[in-house]
Amino acid sequence: MASHWLRLLAGGALTAAMALGAMTSAVARDLVVALKTEPSSMDPQYHALTPNTQISQTLFDPLVRSDSKLQPIPALAESWKVDGNVWTFKLRPNVKFSDGSPFTAEDVVFSYDRIPKVPNSPSPFTLYLGSVAKTEAVDPLTLRITTKSPAPNLLINLAQLPILSKTAASGPAPEGKTTTELNSGNGLAGTGPYKFVSWKRGAELVFARNENYWGPAPAWDRVIYRPMSNAAGRVAALLAGDVDLIEDPPTDDLANLKKNKKLYIEETPSVRVMYVAMDQFAEPTPGIAGLQKNPLKDKRVREALSLAINRDAIVDRVMGGVAKAAGNMLPYPMFGSSKEHAEAPKADVEKAKTLLKEAGYPDGFAITLGAPSGRYVNDSKVAQAVASMWSRIGVKTNVEALAPSVFFKKRDSYEFSAYLAGWSVTSGEMLNPLASLLMTRNPDAGEGTTNRGRYSNPEMDKLAREAAGTMDDAKRSALLQQASNMAMDDYALLPLHFELSVWAMKDDIRYEGRPDQTTLVQYATVKK
Repeated sequence: MASHWLRLLAGGALTAAMALGAMTSAVARDLVVALKTEPSSMDPQYHALTPNTQISQTLFDPLVRSDSKLQPIPALAESWKVDGNVWTFKLRPNVKFSDGSPFTAEDVVFSYDRIPKVPNSPSPFTLYLGSVAKTEAVDPLTLRITTKSPAPNLLINLAQLPILSKTAASGPAPEGKTTTELNSGNGLAGTGPYKFVSWKRGAELVFARNENYWGPAPAWDRVIYRPMSNAAGRVAALLAGDVDLIEDPPTDDLANLKKNKKLYIEETPSVRVMYVAMDQFAEPTPGIAGLQKNPLKDKRVREALSLAINRDAIVDRVMGGVAKAAGNMLPYPMFGSSKEHAEAPKADVEKAKTLLKEAGYPDGFAITLGAPSGRYVNDSKVAQAVASMWSRIGVKTNVEALAPSVFFKKRDSYEFSAYLAGWSVTSGEMLNPLASLLMTRNPDAGEGTTNRGRYSNPEMDKLAREAAGTMDDAKRSALLQQASNMAMDDYALLPLHFELSVWAMKDDIRYEGRPDQTTLVQYATVKK
């Protein structure tokens, strides 16, 4: 099964040329998309979260973009060269923002300088600038980036950083136009295929074709996004003809939807890992009542919680087979993932109980497991399954499933002792989840930006930093394998499964899915 999964991942993606060519000649037609999760902001530098980034990548361009195999290809930069720690980018000429103003290297400098100044970012974009020491505009169409050390992942990291207009997005606040201003459309000028029209939270987000776009015109006059967190509701809207394309139809409905000749179903293996994070910092921890000592700091307890989870059962019974059980944060043999944790650990209830007893909790304890409801495929159901499995070993678990916006706010305020979430590995290699989820939390350095369990292992940090500055692929892979093995052996977090991404659409529409799970409407086309 693993080999089949990886063949799909490698072979089912578009080539860069096909992805660019998917932008067909314009037609007079709107595209209505049902989103499972509404973006939390229009500010493209506020929240490194898929619902946000897939929207910003439609309005804005980065220097380089990720193709559907997560490899960097030219975007606003036509070419680049590297000399040691110095990268020189030649920018695309005659590019205009949606407001008609010209794009220059100064816009890139402004955009990168703004990132650390955006206040209250739940998952900061500093993750992608950790290796950058200095950014300079050499001339209007030449940009120089100096890195702190050799930076093998610089290009794929820059693909996550959309470029704003310095003229449009400047302002008196340290970050220029504030997140609130950008949410209203004020300063929201990009070079992407679409431009912002309006946003009514909870109801509708509207984009129109950007007539100043430098690339091939996208297929749709307008794109209308409608947030629909209820999966059954998304299916009903598609069947009624109210929407054209939906994200993540319910796994239970897939067999019937595939039989409907009026619909087309797209399935794509993803690099999104679902995981459980545990508080390994607070004393006491907020979600465990009656204990002054935090049991999650004990590796034996974390291992017991892992052994209690039957990942194969979750895949089969909760996910309907639309997932693959995970033993690491990236499927093997993707870059930096080791054979040692290629397979998901098997459940062992008796050993889990023994470990709890050895740790001083023979009768277990009570815990609350936080989870979003509607952010990921069957997320609240997966959380309930984990809770039931933990309860079997004496860890009596209550699930607090919340609307995604509420969940992330509580998670980011450290109000959970344990929580279920997902992470999409944007770079296709292990450094990305290590740097975001597991390195000691230091957002200013781009380390541990989403490490809300506050796990800390200086030895693992050192290996990850060394890998980040190693240009030799074989050496970098070995370092990443060593670092990820260390984290998995420590039960730093508990990987559960990798999602299979699914889209359903009217039969005359085609969207070839991406392993990063983004719905990029500029690549949706009319069936020929």
